[in-house]
Amino acid sequence: MNDARTPDVSVIIGAYEAMPYLVRCLESVEAQTIGPHRMEVVAVDDGSTDGTGEYLEEFAARSSVPTRVIRQQNSGGPSGPRNVGLGLARGRYVFFLDADDYFGDEALERMVEMADRAGTDVVLGKVVGVNRGAPQSMWSRTEERVDVHRSKVIYTLSAQKLFRREMLERCRLRFDEDLKTGEDALFTMEAYLRGGGVSVISDYTCYHLVGRDDGKHVTKTGSYTLRFEAMAAMMALIHRLEPPGPKRDLLMVRPFTVGLLQQFAPGLLKRPESEQRHRMELAAPLMKAYWTDGVARRIKVGERLRLVCVAHGRLDLLADVLTFLQAKQVPELVSSKNGDKLFLAYPHFRDPQAGFRDADYEVTVPDWHGDRRVQKPKKAARPAPTPPPSAARRAARRVRRNLRRWKARLTAG
Repeated sequence: MNDARTPDVSVIIGAYEAMPYLVRCLESVEAQTIGPHRMEVVAVDDGSTDGTGEYLEEFAARSSVPTRVIRQQNSGGPSGPRNVGLGLARGRYVFFLDADDYFGDEALERMVEMADRAGTDVVLGKVVGVNRGAPQSMWSRTEERVDVHRSKVIYTLSAQKLFRREMLERCRLRFDEDLKTGEDALFTMEAYLRGGGVSVISDYTCYHLVGRDDGKHVTKTGSYTLRFEAMAAMMALIHRLEPPGPKRDLLMVRPFTVGLLQQFAPGLLKRPESEQRHRMELAAPLMKAYWTDGVARRIKVGERLRLVCVAHGRLDLLADVLTFLQAKQVPELVSSKNGDKLFLAYPHFRDPQAGFRDADYEVTVPDWHGDRRVQKPKKAARPAPTPPPSAARRAARRVRRNLRRWKARLTAG
C-alpha cells in the first residue's frame, strides 16, 4: 500500500492569461472520478494580469482537491512553470494539464489504472480537439504496451500525458527552458526512449484540446529559426539515445517529416529569396549529420525528393519540385526493366544535370500515384531447390541404364 499522504497523481497546471478557460479546466479536475484524496494540483501562475492568479487562489481555498498555487513573474514560455510544478509534485504520477484544456471525467482514474496494471512509465489518453485539430493516427486501439519505434505514438509528443514521477526523477528529466518551441516534444521523446514502456488508451476521451477564440494558445508558433533549433535538438537526442540501425532510422523519420519538411513546403516559393537561402543554410548541417538512406527509404517519394534537394543544397531544383507539387501534377509511374522496382518520375528524374539517383525516386513505402495507392513490388518467390536424389533412386537409375544397354546389345547381335 502507498503512504496515504502520497497522492497517486499530481496535476501540474502552468497558467498564463488563462481566463475564462481556466474555469472549465479546474471544473474538470474536480470532476475526476479518481477522487480528491488520490490527487493534488500544483498550479503556477506565470505572471498573468487577467485574474488567472486570483482565480487559482480562490480555487485552492474552496476545493476539496489539495492545491498549491505559485505566482511568479512571466518566464516567457511553458517550460519554466512546468519545471517549477514538477519540482513541487509529490504524486506517483504527474500530468501536465494546460489551463486552456480540460479532462474527461474518468481520465486520471483510467490512466493511473493502466500504468499500474501495465507497469509502464508513460500513458497516452485519447485526445480530441475542441475548435481545433488534434492528433488521430495513434488512437486505433487501446494497448498496454506499444513498440515506440513502430507505433504512431512518436507523432504525438505534446506534454499532456501521464508520466511516472520516479522515472522523471531518475532520468533527471526537465523541460529545456532555452528552447522557445518544441520543448515538450523533446521532453516526451526522451521519456519514451528512456522510460520503461508506453501505454495507449483509445477507447475513452481523456483530454480535450481547446482552440481559444482569441487565438492565444500556450503553444508558441515561433519564427522559423526557432523551429530549426528545436529540430536540431530532437535529432541530436535521437542520435544520442538510439544506436545506429533500423530503429534509429524509424525515429528519425519523425523530425524530418514533422519538422524539417514543413520548412520546405510549397509556401516557401512566396518567401523572399534571402529567407529561402537562409533556410537551406540552417538545414545543411542537419542533413549532413542525420540524413541517411535508411531514413530516406522510409519516406514517400514526393516528400523524400524535397529533402534530397535540400541535402544537395539545390534551391533551384527544390523550386521545380515545389512548383510541380503546387500545380497538383501527377508524376509518371515508371517500372524497372525486370519489374522489381517502381519509380515516381517527379521533376529531374534521370536528368544527368541534376545528379539525383534513381533510388531517390523509388517507391519504398506505400505511396500515391494520383488517387491510386502504389507500393514497391513484392519479390517473386524463388523456386524451391530440387533435393538431391536418394541412394535408392540412384540405384534404380543404374538398373534402368544397364537394362537399356543390355537390350541394345541384344538388338545389335
